[in-house]
Amino acid sequence: MIKISKIEYYLPQSVLTNDDLEKLFPEWSSERIHEKVGISQRHISSDNETVLDMAVKSSEKIFENYDRSKVDFILFCTQSPDYFLPTTACLLQDRLKLRKNIGAIDFNLGCSGFVYGLAFAKGLISAGIAKSILLVTSETYSKHIHPEDKGNRSIFGDASASVIVEKAENSRDYQFCLGTDGGGAENLIVKKGAFKKDFELNPEHEFNPENIYMNGPEIFNFTIENIPGLVKETLMVNGMDMDDIDHFVFHQANSFMLNYLRKKTKIPADKFYIDMEKTGNTVSATIPIALKNMMDKGILKEGDKILMAGFGVGYSWGATVMEM
Repeated sequence: MIKISKIEYYLPQSVLTNDDLEKLFPEWSSERIHEKVGISQRHISSDNETVLDMAVKSSEKIFENYDRSKVDFILFCTQSPDYFLPTTACLLQDRLKLRKNIGAIDFNLGCSGFVYGLAFAKGLISAGIAKSILLVTSETYSKHIHPEDKGNRSIFGDASASVIVEKAENSRDYQFCLGTDGGGAENLIVKKGAFKKDFELNPEHEFNPENIYMNGPEIFNFTIENIPGLVKETLMVNGMDMDDIDHFVFHQANSFMLNYLRKKTKIPADKFYIDMEKTGNTVSATIPIALKNMMDKGILKEGDKILMAGFGVGYSWGATVMEM
C-alpha cells in the first residue's frame, strides 16, 4: 500500500569517540564501551545546531533528485524541538521552500517514532489526504544529557533522517502492530522542561531534572518482555512466517540488547541487521539510517521484505512489514 521512495540522512560534524569518553571518564576503557554497547563513536550537534537545522540538511539531500513540489504533507518526529510552538514541521516547510497548500505536523515520539510515522503516512495516503509525504525523524538527545552522565553519553548520538513515503501500486497492504504502556514512563524521562511543576525526582536520578533519566535495566526488561511478541504478532497479522522475511531491522538501541533479542526471537543472524557502531543510538532515526546504509551497501534488493520494529520511551512500540 505504501513504499519508501527516497531515504537520506545527516550526521553532525562533531564526533565523540570512545577514546574521548575514556579521557573524560578514566575508569572506563574505549574497548569496554565498544564491547558493551557496540558503538565506537557518535555524532553530536553543536550548541547552535537544532533538529530543524539537521532536518533541512537531510531533506535537501532528498531534493537533489526528487521534485520538492510533489510533497504535500510533512510529518516531523522529534522530542527535542526548536520551540514549544510553533510546530517544527511548519518551520521546515518554510526553510525548504515547499508549497504552502500542504499539511505539516510534529509528533513527539522516540525510538518507535519511525514506525509510527509510517503508520500515519499510510493513513493519510489511504484517506486520499496526501500522495507524497516527507517523513522526518530528527533528534538531539545530546542536549538532554548531563555532561557527567557517562552511561547515556556512550549510547546516544544526534542525527536526522528524511524519507519520502508514497503509494505503492504493486505491493501488498501490510498491517501495523502498535503498542503503548504509559506505566513505564518514569524509566525514560526528562522531568523538567514543560509545564508540570509538582514532579518528584527518582532517588536514583543522579543529575538535574532537566536532564534525561534512563533506567537501563527496566528498559531492557520492557524490551525483552514485549518485542518478541511484537514480532510474532506482526508476522501473524500479515499471514507470514520467519522464512517470508528477508531482513529484520530493529531500532538500533545497543548491540547487547539487539543480540539478546535476536536469539530470544530466533531470528537467523544473516537476516538481522545491526548498524550503530559509527552513529550510536540516534533514537527515531536509527531505522531509516540503517535502511539507507543497507541500500548503499547493496544488501537490499528490489522486492525484499523487511520487518521493522521500533520500541522505547513511552513506553511505546510498533512494527510492520514493507517491500523495497
